[in-house]
Amino acid sequence: MIQLHLDGGNGVSAYMQIVQQVKQALRLGILGPGDQLPTVREVVASLAINPNTVLKAYRELEMEGLVAGRQGQGTFVLKSLAGPALNGHAELRVELVEWLQRARTAGMDDDSIAALMATTVREQIMARVKREEGAA
Repeated sequence: MIQLHLDGGNGVSAYMQIVQQVKQALRLGILGPGDQLPTVREVVASLAINPNTVLKAYRELEMEGLVAGRQGQGTFVLKSLAGPALNGHAELRVELVEWLQRARTAGMDDDSIAALMATTVREQIMARVKREEGAA
C-alpha cells in the first residue's frame, strides 16, 4: 500500500499532493488495478489533516476514472498509468540515485537539484515540441 506524505512548504494544496502522489504511484507501477488506497481514516491519522481534504482528492481521482470507491470497503485502483517502459525503471532509478549522489557531492542541495531537474525536463519538452512542429 502507498504511504502518503505532505510537504507544507511546496505551495501545493494538501489534496493536490495526495492526487499527485497516487498518480506517481500509478505511473511507476507501485499501484495497479485492484490495489486499495489507504482509507480516509488511515490518511487522516497519518497526516493529521481534515477528512474532507482526503475525500476531495479521492473524488478527483474518481472523476479521472483512476479509482472507484466501494461502499464500506474502501477506494480501489481501476487502471494503471504505467507505460510500456516500466521494465526499464529499475535500471534508470539506479542511475538516478548515482547521479543524485554526485550532485550532492558537488555541493547541490535538494532545492537546487529539484530546480535543475525541473528546468531540464521543461527544456526537453520544449525541444521535443519544436521538433514535432518542424516535422509537421
